[in-house]
Amino acid sequence: MNFNKIASSHPAPTALPLSDRVQEALAITKRGVDELLIEAEFAQKLARAEQTGKPLRIKLGLDPTAPDLHLGHTVVLNKMRQLQDLGHTVIFLIGDFTSMIGDPSGRNITRPPLTREQIEENAKTYFAQASLVLDAERTEIRYNSEWCDPLGARGMIQLASKYTVARIMEREDFTKRFKAGTPISVHELLYPLMQGYDSVALQSDLELGGTDQKFNLLVGRELQKDWGQEPQCILTMPLLEGLDGVEKMSKSKGNYISITEPANTMFGKIMSISDPMMWRYYELLSARTLAELAAFKSEVEGGRNPRDIKVALAQEIVARFHSPQAAQDAVTDFDNRARGGIPDEIIAVTLEGAPLGIGQLLKQANLCASSSEALRMVEQNGVRIDGVAISDKALKVAAGTFVLQVGKRKFARVTLT
Repeated sequence: MNFNKIASSHPAPTALPLSDRVQEALAITKRGVDELLIEAEFAQKLARAEQTGKPLRIKLGLDPTAPDLHLGHTVVLNKMRQLQDLGHTVIFLIGDFTSMIGDPSGRNITRPPLTREQIEENAKTYFAQASLVLDAERTEIRYNSEWCDPLGARGMIQLASKYTVARIMEREDFTKRFKAGTPISVHELLYPLMQGYDSVALQSDLELGGTDQKFNLLVGRELQKDWGQEPQCILTMPLLEGLDGVEKMSKSKGNYISITEPANTMFGKIMSISDPMMWRYYELLSARTLAELAAFKSEVEGGRNPRDIKVALAQEIVARFHSPQAAQDAVTDFDNRARGGIPDEIIAVTLEGAPLGIGQLLKQANLCASSSEALRMVEQNGVRIDGVAISDKALKVAAGTFVLQVGKRKFARVTLT
């Protein structure tokens, strides 16, 4: 790609009045966001789009660093869908080039770059999963290798000349690492520039990201000015807390809800969040209107059981990633478990070594990570065999077929020989 071809000249925008539709679109855009910069500029972009009939170009870039998405990832995808439903063009950008650099955002060590093979494998499933939220037919899919690969050494040097080291080092994670004497590789300094260059190549009007992406999004805004483009606005979304209600949702922390896990498991995990956290999930994940959420809160204040409201949330999310019927089945399964019943579908396991100690039995059935964890669950009255609570840590289980239960959600039908 010719490095200079992307440049475009925009006249100074004329202030336009904000119609009721624009005001409503702005309110939808702002729902649940952390920041919208600069709001007045974005309002004018919306007004211009309404006047001209030309939709805004709205960009979200994701590096395929892992093959699966969880609900935390969908927070920003939900916002994209809202903007898509307002009639704007959403661009799902797969960072196949930037993945080879590795995004250093929020990290205190260098992120190992992915191989081309890892990137291609992860990218295969990314958009398929994102399409569970976005309207795939109305989504523009792009890969940033389209314009990054052709840059070459000359183009990279020209791009690097657009930003100073001092500005790059203003990024909090770089500053902390520099002060701590933690190594920073030169290629990491290029990452914000490459992400910013994506905005130039796509001529985006608005870029979305998590709060940890704010610096990178601002770089894109500045680079667009250098290319004579109208600078994009930026919208940052909060990082969704995980099931513990404290740490951000993350697979490494084990507090996540994958969008590909079974419907019953997904439903049960959502039901396990606290009542106060339920409202946070509603705000960031639900498609319900603000008026509907306000009505729910009034009902709870009036004495309605929060559990009923949480069931509605769990049903909505399960229906989105599975089906309405799967969501209804999950409600039935959850209620059955709450009454001490056994789910209709549970894993079947065949083991040898009877009689087998209860700790080893639970471990080998993959219901506990270790025998010591299994014995702790026995101590806490969290283990049942065919619905009967087990309290003896020295129990040896004889041969036979039975249902093991650990906690509220883990079941296995075991045949022990």
